[in-house]
Amino acid sequence: MQQIAVVTGGSSGIGAALARALAGRGWRCVLLARREEPLRKLAEEVGGEHEVCDVADRDAVARTAATVLERHPEIKLLVNNAGIPGRTGFVDSDPERIDLVTRVNYLGSVWCLNAFLPGLLAAVPSDVVNIASVAGTVTAGTSGPYSASKHAQVSFSRAVTAELRPRGVRVHTVLPGFVETEGFPQRSVFPRFMHRVIAEPEDVAKAVLRAIDHDKREVYVPRYYRFATLAQALFPGSVARTAASGRLKKPA
Repeated sequence: MQQIAVVTGGSSGIGAALARALAGRGWRCVLLARREEPLRKLAEEVGGEHEVCDVADRDAVARTAATVLERHPEIKLLVNNAGIPGRTGFVDSDPERIDLVTRVNYLGSVWCLNAFLPGLLAAVPSDVVNIASVAGTVTAGTSGPYSASKHAQVSFSRAVTAELRPRGVRVHTVLPGFVETEGFPQRSVFPRFMHRVIAEPEDVAKAVLRAIDHDKREVYVPRYYRFATLAQALFPGSVARTAASGRLKKPA
């Protein structure tokens, strides 16, 4: 029987790269995103399925999951990848943007896990991968709402790791740094000398597969970003002063 993977944010960027990688391994992907045309084209390319769904809308997620589970009662893999940038701090952001970033980046993962959990439990051993961000472990004032949403997603991911592992569902957190995607155009923002630290969506897709294959609970992309997390934990005052000076930029 072909294994089923549900991938949110599946129309472009990391989601598209992951869909192609999974299809190359024989998975059948059910891709979720808000834009139907690119979603449909990619689903046709990888021999998968698609459902238009806004993960920020809890009712829409519940309806979509019910439709998918009717076709596929067993879900071997859920990848919570959907996300949007913040591009501003708390002081300058409007309330609507803060609300949207929180609902997509954090609550979208919660609603999707809750909705697809029956399928994951039916397929144990199964896996959940939450695509978070290094911004969820290191904070700069220039991207406060985004960092806060990713902090919440990381905390959520760690909590459900402990809850679900005894039930046969393994949860993995993948934390990319700067990645060049449609929604996060890094190379046009940062000077050329920084381009070498900007990853591609395919790099994150490989990290997701590595996390599943080797049961890695947390994977950084690239791996050296783990040192930034350690710096935040060990020297929070220094990191805060650097962020306040405007010298520290964040993945967003």
